[in-house]
Amino acid sequence: MNIFHISYYKRYNIKSLILLLFFCSLVLSVNMTSAGAASLVGINSSNSLRSMARVYISCGTYEKAQPLLKKALNLAKTNDTADSELCACMIDLAYLYKNQGKLVEAQVLCRSGLELQEKVYDKDHVYVAYTLRILSEIYKEQAQYNEAKVALDRAIQIMNENGGGDDQQVAPFKIDMACLLAAQGDYVKAESCFKEALVSIENSFGPEHLYTANVRVSLAKLYVAQERYDEAEALISKSLSVQQRVHGPEHHYLVPTWLVMVKILEAKGNLEDAKMLLDRSLLIVEDQADAGHLVQGDVLTMLGQYYILNKEYDKAEDVLQRALDVLNNPQGTDSDRVAVAMNSLAEVYINRGQYAKAFSLCSDALDILEGIFDQDHPHVANVRNTLMQLQQKADNIAEVARL
Repeated sequence: MNIFHISYYKRYNIKSLILLLFFCSLVLSVNMTSAGAASLVGINSSNSLRSMARVYISCGTYEKAQPLLKKALNLAKTNDTADSELCACMIDLAYLYKNQGKLVEAQVLCRSGLELQEKVYDKDHVYVAYTLRILSEIYKEQAQYNEAKVALDRAIQIMNENGGGDDQQVAPFKIDMACLLAAQGDYVKAESCFKEALVSIENSFGPEHLYTANVRVSLAKLYVAQERYDEAEALISKSLSVQQRVHGPEHHYLVPTWLVMVKILEAKGNLEDAKMLLDRSLLIVEDQADAGHLVQGDVLTMLGQYYILNKEYDKAEDVLQRALDVLNNPQGTDSDRVAVAMNSLAEVYINRGQYAKAFSLCSDALDILEGIFDQDHPHVANVRNTLMQLQQKADNIAEVARL
């Protein structure tokens, strides 16, 4: 969950969001029709545009938010707007680009906004902490985990210093740290962070709040990685109804939760329901452009893994190749997502006896993952297991090495 979701959904329910959207539209139209007045061309205009864009972001409609934020930034640059508004425009647009998967552009804008923000306020201001939190997410999505941790550590330090260690203020930052630790494969520390912060989250936001529900889903994802499926399912059942109530039953924000549920269903042998949920997820991410290519890549990769599980290798190859086409986006560098899809495609080739193709994919996947994680990370272990399968199928260690 991000700072925009927290700030909006803590104050508004979905009906209030609609009213707010109408109000922002009204303010925007008044400002734009009065464009001749110099006082409205500056901060008021860019502020109104950003306010409206934030509502769209909270609703997940990024395509409507993007032109508003671009226009806000252009206004801030060309009308001698205060630096505080200029850096806010940069950071808001960076946040949007992150959600759209435009990670390189997001990083450049966020770093520029952060640099200006530190001059406008100071390097230990709480605004800086929230921007560092966004920057940490951008790094994380690019598998730059060390940089993500440095940014998030600094953000937490700032919050501790400004809030006197107030658990409610620092808890969302600790949840981000838990997610980061989980992505790095440090499940023990991640669970400790989750449990410590979740108490504060439930107390401050309430057990039926959207943010609380999203945090539970993140913890459920960790439990799935640890094969603690019953605990994960209990958390999902508490969370999904809340998410559906806020977003509606077919919103792309629900897809990450469904993907966690797919893993649970597969582990329990309920493959029919898992396939239905995957098909539903794919339909939504392909129909709703705002879902972004990263989520689409996740869905395709998991669908390919489902087909492997069912020995439908032709379908698996097609879907996994589509996943790689989606994830090999010029916006970003190779990531662990790409490596996971490569490893799954290698499994397809092993089962077809196409050992050279499998070995090439495994080697590339291992190179990517070893550049990101240590040797004990689960993704690295999975690729090594695939190489062991290749060795067993080829039944000739020397031949595998030659290939």
